[in-house]
Amino acid sequence: MTTVATPPPPELAPEVVLGGRVADERRQAARATLGLNGGAEKAEPLRPILKEADVSLYPVVALGVLGFVDVFQGQALVVLTPDVSNALGLSLGVIGGARALQFIAQVAAPVPMAALAKKLTGKRAVLCLATALVWSAVTLLTGFVTSLVALLAVLFLDGLSTGSVLALHSPMIADSYPPAARIRVLSGYTSVAAAGYLAAPLLVAIMSGPLHLTWRGDFLGLGLVSLAGSLFALRLKDPRAGQFDTEVLHADIAAQDHSTPTEASETDLGFFEVFRRLLLIPTLQRLCVGFLVFGMLTIPYSTFLSTFLLQRWHLTASGRGLVIAAGYAIAIVGLIAYGKVGENDFAKDPANVVGRIGLVVMLAVVCIAIGALSPFFIGMVIFFGLGTLFIGITLPGLNGVVLSIVDARQRSQAAALVGLFLASGSILGLLLLSGVDSEYGVTGSIISLLIPGLIGGLILRSARQFVDQDIDRMVDGIIEEEDLTAFKRQGGRPPMLTARGVNFSYGQLQVLFDVDFTVDEGEMVALLGTNGAGKSTLLKAISGIGLPQSGTIRLAGNDITYLDAERRVPLGITQIPGGHSVFGRLTVVENLKGFAYTLGADKKRVDEAIERCLATFPRLEERKTSLGATLSGGEQQMLGLCKALILQPKLLLIDELSLGLAPVIVGQLLDMVRAINAEGTAVVLVEQSVNIALSL
Repeated sequence: MTTVATPPPPELAPEVVLGGRVADERRQAARATLGLNGGAEKAEPLRPILKEADVSLYPVVALGVLGFVDVFQGQALVVLTPDVSNALGLSLGVIGGARALQFIAQVAAPVPMAALAKKLTGKRAVLCLATALVWSAVTLLTGFVTSLVALLAVLFLDGLSTGSVLALHSPMIADSYPPAARIRVLSGYTSVAAAGYLAAPLLVAIMSGPLHLTWRGDFLGLGLVSLAGSLFALRLKDPRAGQFDTEVLHADIAAQDHSTPTEASETDLGFFEVFRRLLLIPTLQRLCVGFLVFGMLTIPYSTFLSTFLLQRWHLTASGRGLVIAAGYAIAIVGLIAYGKVGENDFAKDPANVVGRIGLVVMLAVVCIAIGALSPFFIGMVIFFGLGTLFIGITLPGLNGVVLSIVDARQRSQAAALVGLFLASGSILGLLLLSGVDSEYGVTGSIISLLIPGLIGGLILRSARQFVDQDIDRMVDGIIEEEDLTAFKRQGGRPPMLTARGVNFSYGQLQVLFDVDFTVDEGEMVALLGTNGAGKSTLLKAISGIGLPQSGTIRLAGNDITYLDAERRVPLGITQIPGGHSVFGRLTVVENLKGFAYTLGADKKRVDEAIERCLATFPRLEERKTSLGATLSGGEQQMLGLCKALILQPKLLLIDELSLGLAPVIVGQLLDMVRAINAEGTAVVLVEQSVNIALSL
């Protein structure tokens, strides 16, 4: 693929025009600021880090307590499922279906919770407290359930309220503490939250045993404890996003350039645009598979574990509670120990964390399978405990990596995405275990977790190769953003369009390789090349019809790489696709009205724009009532060019204007392109004919 263009104006900075890369020394300095440089032998002690940052342990403890009481209702139901089944006259299958509704609510909950957090800036702590009060009330109300409908209602509400835990807790912890302490505080949070899995069955064992309470009394007692835990977190405050990492990096770069940090702009990604962008990060794609497997190894496994203990070992509710509590006690000890180990791994190389976790996931499912097959009670307890331990220590490491490869402003959406996969894993796990249970019994269903666990562990290990490049991508984006902001504030003028290092693939087929491309205001550029060279693909990336796997595309210095196509039109980008620029079932006038949708309800402006098009192309005036599909190839291209006349874009992208047309028609169209360009619109023309390109 070749470009033909006029030379850029001399006042433009060469490194901006020519697509210069971020220097390695700047990237390494930025990674050091973010605590992601790697190479350290071991992590710094925690206490000096917290003292220097002037932060206490209250935020992580308060959030941990909220996570602790959040699991009460679900874990109590795991232990008491046989009792609830007998009391309400419901089969295990029906209760499993009710739990599935709870998991569906959990799948849906993180997205609206993250959306609320984005809309209600600075209110994440309020949302966490409000949802904690909801699930405390739900736990209390479970003790009054008398029918399937009531059970469905309390489980659904509990699932919805869990959205704050999945979408908000980890980002708030990451924003509350410096990067050098991230794995340890996440491990501490996870250990406190995991204590809920220990406390809930243990409390059930105590209340059902020595206190002789019914299952209804158990839920009432747990609801009161949950309410007390929620009140403990009342002093929780919402930290600023990235205050110890990306915000510091923005400020450092701005200080070097003697400018102020970048502010929000009209090209900032919207809520769902962030989700789409996150799903293109190679590391996150694989980590999401890890969270999917993690979801399968939590709720579904523990649900079937209780039934296994009843059927295989004939344990009462008190006995089941003690066995499950023993497993979580081992996991909590492991989490406390893992914090420092994981931080040391992270300090040496963040990719190490992912590699080790992949092995840990595989160890977890192997231990669970051995526990299910063990002929000895103590062996079963030990191996199930080890499985629970290995499952537990995966979460802080995975969360630490996820929160380190995305900009702080996108952490809530990243956590919500993780929550979606966690909850989806719960549903898939229930379906898998239920299907196997019907054929091979509850022991076979637990052993079947080997298959997704081993596959998930291998996929997690494959993410190691992408961690460093994804961190560099995030760092480079911040550096470029601040550099361009400083350049503009010093009176510089970035090009109309700049593409840097763009890579684009269709599935496994890569078409664009590290493409640099620049167009200035009013410039006309031709992209030359044979079929398959990637010309049209580059136009798709610029107009937003397709999204690149990596690289950046900027319009007047503003990053539009992952902006929706419809948001780029008001910014001044219009594309005329070759042979596909006309709606065949609409008349010429209806097509023109369709092009004018961005003009809004101003009928006068729309009519004037249409009249201007018909005056420019008299042939279209003659055929204004004809359907688009009945127009000749040249007439369709004329109609397509009318889009530019109506929208009057800053940048016009034309794909294969002359393809299949007679020379006379091509000449008329080229005259129109010259006229559009003469009015100040920059034009990028995809062509196979060198003669046509040079004639422009």
